Parts: sequence; C-alpha cells; structure tokens
Amino acid sequence: MAPMGIRLSPLGVAVFCLLGVGVIYHLYSGVISSRLAAFRQRRTVDLRDLLAVSMEAAELGGKEVKQVREENVLQEKSKGKTKEGANDPLTMGDLQSHRKMFYLLKNTFPEVTVNSEEHDNMEDNSIQWSQNIPGAISEKFKGSSDIPVESITVWIDPLDATQEYTENLVKYVTTMVCVAVDGKPVIGVVHQPFAGFTAWAVVGHGSNVNRRSSYNASPKKVIVSRSHSGKVKNRIRNAFGNSTTIIEAGGAGYKVLSLLDTHSSETSLTEEADVYVHTTVIKKWDICAGAALLTELGGQMTTLKGENIDYRGAPENEGGLVASVGIDHEALLKRLRGNTDNDKQ
Repeated sequence: MAPMGIRLSPLGVAVFCLLGVGVIYHLYSGVISSRLAAFRQRRTVDLRDLLAVSMEAAELGGKEVKQVREENVLQEKSKGKTKEGANDPLTMGDLQSHRKMFYLLKNTFPEVTVNSEEHDNMEDNSIQWSQNIPGAISEKFKGSSDIPVESITVWIDPLDATQEYTENLVKYVTTMVCVAVDGKPVIGVVHQPFAGFTAWAVVGHGSNVNRRSSYNASPKKVIVSRSHSGKVKNRIRNAFGNSTTIIEAGGAGYKVLSLLDTHSSETSLTEEADVYVHTTVIKKWDICAGAALLTELGGQMTTLKGENIDYRGAPENEGGLVASVGIDHEALLKRLRGNTDNDKQ
C-alpha cells in the first residue's frame, strides 16, 4: 500500500514519468544542442589527404591541358583585357582542366572553400579521389594533422601561362593547387604537364624540391612577366644595377620554379633566376602555391612593401610581389622601395 493511503494507477505513473522526462529534456537540451554544434564546428580535414588530393588534381588537370594542346583543339576565346591592357585568353585546356581539378577537390572535401581562376556551369560529380597516398607523402607525415574545415581556403589555377599555351610555349605552363590555412599558404603543388614533373611542399613537413646551393648576390638574375613587362625593367636596373640580367618568362608557377633546385632532368629547360618581381595586380591562384614552396624552403614571397599576403577573401593581390630564397629578402625590398615610380608589369 502506498504511504498516506495514496494509490498510484499505472496511468498516473506513466504521466509522472513523461513529465520527468520532459523536465530533464528541457534542462539538458540546450547543453546537448551546444555540444552538437561544437562537434559540427570541429569537422576537420587531414593535411596529408589534402596534399594527396591536391597532387592528384593538379596532375589530372595537367593531362587535360596536354591533350587539348597536342590535339590542337584550343577553341581560344578572350576574357577581355587585363588591367595592364594585355589579352586574357581562355581555352578548352583551361576549362577542361578546371572541371577535373575543381570537382575532384569539391567532391572529396565538399565543405572546403575552393577558388578557381575559371568558372563553368558543367558539373561533374563522378570524379572521385583514388585514395592513393604516394609513399613520398606518407614518409613526411608520421601522424594525423587535422585542420578545421572553416580555416581552409583552396586556390587552384587550372592552366597558368595561358597566353604562352596558345603560342605553344609549353615549358611555361603549369597547373597549381594551394591550400591556405587561416590565410597562410601551407600546401603548394606546381605541376608541369609537358615536363611530367610535380613540385610540392607542406610547410613544416617537407618538400620534394630544394633551394639551390647558391644564388647570385650581384649581378642578380631577376625574372619578370614576358607578357607585360613595361617599366619594371627600369625599376629593376635602377634598384640592382645595369648589369642585372632580366629574364622575361610566362607563368607565375614557372617563375617560382626558376628559383629552386627541382632535381629533375625533365625541368632542365627551366631558366635559373635569383629573384622574382611583379609590380602590379596579380591573382592569388597564380602565387599561393609558389608561396608555400618558398616558405617551406626558408624563402619569402611578400608584397613590394614587405607585407605578408593574406590568402583569404578577394582573389586580387594589389601590392605586387617580391619572391626569393637564399637571399636577404629585406635588402631586396629596401632597394626596390627606392625606385617606386609608377611601374607596370
């Protein structure tokens, strides 16, 4: 018999239990929801996987670039003029490489922000990562390196040096992928489809390329854009002297590789330079991968004012750039700052 002569029916017990559950749910639902939200916010991507997919994407895009060029089906169009007045061409090589690279990355990491130089309405959800992790990459990662997805920005250039591509100057052509974390370049992949060589680096983990054993302090070899060099030559000679060798070349990826030792006979046609200078607007998908390579090797890529470039947000870097490794970067900036006329590159 219940105390005080009270008898509880089965229905009353059920109602009492339901009320108890309701009170507990009300008290703890907020806690549970906040924990679930925190869990979702902690979704991560492994840095090793990002590198493997980035390499696969760059090489997959490179195959498209090479095939279109060899079959001579460029279907060249113009996207208009650059700010410097140079033609900005678009080919089937650009578009087909973009589709492969962009959708491989997006299908593998759907929550990661991916920015591409090209845009296209043709989706391809069938492209999937092979799950292959090359041994050279596995050796660099002894454990997992998880990165929160919200801190990642990926920049891809499906075909760097399109103008040279249309002229069949294919040694300048690269496909590139860069992974920036909180605006800093961390993974850089620069693939040369016509040489069959891929340079890569992960800041803090290693690279398959090195800085060269020596660089020229004076006279220097400075590499600049061949498509719109303009007054940059005068600025360089004023900064470093008339004996400075100025190399005109296509493609930002190629220019960064010219500063490095790639250990590859396939890249023997790459010219050697000591400094890379650009004095006008340049897009982040052009330079982010190279910045990661240089950073891992102890080099720097900054604006002409010496500022670090933030690889988030808008694609334009309006401060120009100076890239070097194995040379006193601050001394380079100081010399260039003394020649700040309205140069155009």
